[in-house]
Amino acid sequence: MNKYLLVFLAISFVSVFFFGTYVGLYKIFPYEVLDSSKDVLFEQKTIQNNQFVNQADVSSLIKINSESDINQKRDFLIEHFWDAGSFMRVKDKAQLPKVETDISDSNYEDFQNLKRIDRLTVEMEYGINSISYLFIPEQTNEKLILYHQGHGGDFLLGYDTIQFFLDRNFTVLAMAMPLLGMNNQPVVEIDGLGEMKLTSHKKLRLLEANNFNPMKLFLDPIQVNLNFLAKEYNFKRYSMIGLSGGGWTTVVYSAIDERISDSFSVAGSIPFYLRVDSRDMGDYEQTNIALYQNVNYLELYVLGAYGDGRQHVQIFNKNDSCCFSGNGYETYEFVIDDKISQLGKGNFQIFIDDTHNEHKISNHVLKLVYEEISLDN
Repeated sequence: MNKYLLVFLAISFVSVFFFGTYVGLYKIFPYEVLDSSKDVLFEQKTIQNNQFVNQADVSSLIKINSESDINQKRDFLIEHFWDAGSFMRVKDKAQLPKVETDISDSNYEDFQNLKRIDRLTVEMEYGINSISYLFIPEQTNEKLILYHQGHGGDFLLGYDTIQFFLDRNFTVLAMAMPLLGMNNQPVVEIDGLGEMKLTSHKKLRLLEANNFNPMKLFLDPIQVNLNFLAKEYNFKRYSMIGLSGGGWTTVVYSAIDERISDSFSVAGSIPFYLRVDSRDMGDYEQTNIALYQNVNYLELYVLGAYGDGRQHVQIFNKNDSCCFSGNGYETYEFVIDDKISQLGKGNFQIFIDDTHNEHKISNHVLKLVYEEISLDN
């Protein structure tokens, strides 16, 4: 009897497995019912997890009430990321990248409206480098957009995004996070620990020293590349868009450098009080307590949005397969907007992309970003 029961259970399990796979693959009944139920349950969970947060609590976290506060927060960021010895270099914008013009890369040989690709290389401490591509269009609108890839790796993953903006006559600077994509992963000697290959952002914590903050490795290449572009070109406007870790980079860098007029962070960050899901905690750079206890995420959003003709736009994928999905943004969206209105300069917006269930920049978002940039002359 037990033998027949086991056979029956085994057959039932296999049948259910294959039926479930078939439903998920071909989206037949009851796929839509189950999918919508998941969305409802997730949204209810998000609301429950955030129900203790009210607008007054969020407002109290933002210690910015004047332009003087803006400047103090921004000065802290510069001094935090760059040690005192290189502080003036940052202010003076003296360092430039190594530039190789008109390179060949078969990955992009089918690009339309592409005149040439220049490779920009920034050398940093511990032999760590950053390799970026500058895509120069045949026809130009004299505007630059910086595309920053996230933890997925190479900015080749942003192929469609780069082509989208080339098609619209933008010059595109494509970048990847440190240790990812074409960027190297050097072997370094760490006092008391020996040699170690830097293969992940978590290992960067081991490089922390009194005179060196490894957090700068995420931002230094952008600053150096923009120095070069400002020296060699006459772009009318600088915009920036990043996905995931690149979205985080967009948030932080636009908070520091006012040359970035439009910043679009896609699935890049949320404030700490909303990070109830372990997937949302993020890597080393997302949780660097020495940074966020002085300038928290809400304040970074204000800094990125503040200024004449500047805007910071957060974009979340409603059902993101990776992170930062749900409706937690509702707890701070209008608080940030009110703060920018109070300060009198800038713009802050949040857009929700419900056209897919992936961790990506969709074509829907690209069109939205283009419309936003096109409004600014």
